[in-house]
Amino acid sequence: MHVEITVDPANPRRWLYDLKQRLAESGHQCSFVAAEPGPRSSTVDLLFELERLIYRLPSPRPSDRIDWRELDGGAAGEVQPLHLTVLYDGSPSEAAMLAALLDGRTPRVSIIDAVTGDRLATGDPGTDNAGSVREASEFVHVRTITLVLVALKNFADGKVLPPVPSAGADFAHVAPAKAARKLARSVVHAAARRLYHLACYAPHWQIGCRFVPLGGGVYETLSIADAKWNIVASPPERFFADPFPIAVDGRNYIFFEDLDHRTQKGVISFVEVARDGTHGPVQTVLEEPWHLSYPFLIEDAGAIYMIPESSSNRSVDLYRADPFPHRWVKEATLISDVELSDATIVRRGDKLFLLGATRDGRGSYSDTLSIYSASKLSGPWQPHEANPILIDARTARPAGNFFERDGKLWRPVQDCANGYGTGIGLAEITRLDETGFEQRVHTVLRTPAGWTGKRLHTLSRYGDLECIDGSAHSPKYAIVGKLLR
Repeated sequence: MHVEITVDPANPRRWLYDLKQRLAESGHQCSFVAAEPGPRSSTVDLLFELERLIYRLPSPRPSDRIDWRELDGGAAGEVQPLHLTVLYDGSPSEAAMLAALLDGRTPRVSIIDAVTGDRLATGDPGTDNAGSVREASEFVHVRTITLVLVALKNFADGKVLPPVPSAGADFAHVAPAKAARKLARSVVHAAARRLYHLACYAPHWQIGCRFVPLGGGVYETLSIADAKWNIVASPPERFFADPFPIAVDGRNYIFFEDLDHRTQKGVISFVEVARDGTHGPVQTVLEEPWHLSYPFLIEDAGAIYMIPESSSNRSVDLYRADPFPHRWVKEATLISDVELSDATIVRRGDKLFLLGATRDGRGSYSDTLSIYSASKLSGPWQPHEANPILIDARTARPAGNFFERDGKLWRPVQDCANGYGTGIGLAEITRLDETGFEQRVHTVLRTPAGWTGKRLHTLSRYGDLECIDGSAHSPKYAIVGKLLR
């Protein structure tokens, strides 16, 4: 297919080269069409250059300005091209995207058929691991490329999306004063974060657990406002996160990510939990040359299996307990050559569905949801025909195991719109099959009372044992600990 993409000739940037290359790799020819020129923003250029110097950002970068005349799209040939327009909060102007980022949010990105006006793709990119406005804009551009590819797939399938409201207003320019204030706040925040990292291990997580009465858990109440948790405290130089409980032969266990701050590498450990909330010693049971986290547990055909996150190895691997709980043997690689985080499985009828956050090496780790299906746990696992199913930093990434409530299927999701670990949404799954997926978030959980930090990102339960994780302070020096009390 030949694709024409409308571009503001006053503000072309290097990411358009990446877009053209990705389209070529997918078998599409790409050319660019000049839109009505918008204002060239010297404010943005200055902001980007200052951030490059302050944060020592390497070059070249996707946000680098290029010469419009270098964007040679090639001849269209005899085939009528598909003409696409990229909208940020309903506007084709780069200023709308940057104004949103300066307001502390991400713009809604839509890909429109410029001839018919049909909406072919829509997403809410994540910028949770971006350290500056410039990096955040690059994260938006990365997901814009993903959305263009989704739009081409939807166009080929004859799929048109219903209209959605814009996430913000239409901006014609970026105010210099607002850019200056954002840069000043960013520098102060970066300095404060640097000082905090010098004084404390960060991020630092700890686990909370509790046995809940019938109908009294978070899954039923959709609230953590009054929850009281027994803490599985992390030692100062390590953190515990991503808890998954299980009961075997009347005994209760919690498996979790155990990360050493000094090496920044995670292993999988567990504790046994008594009914009074006390727990036994932490025991490490699985380590690989790569980082492991999110030890999702599943029982199948009388055996207990674990699928820990191994996205840094670009694999989704299956381990079997032999014997439980101390020894885990690798059974199979379910999915390979994919950067997939937080694989979470549920059975629907005669099919198993695996949901996870995928990433192509760039942009947010938390804004893109992909689904795979199989007839049995060992596979083969097939990608969903609509992958990526969803691009939304608020609702894409899994945050724990599925649960049923009033006969309906639910899942916890990470809400990373305001940063990583800032909330857990509880989403009702209204459709999950081999051709579609739909969900509706009913509530978003924020930091529960009693945590010393402001973050949480995993909620899981097995039977009446419920687990959550949250951030905590871990001072490197005693005097810092006294100041934080």
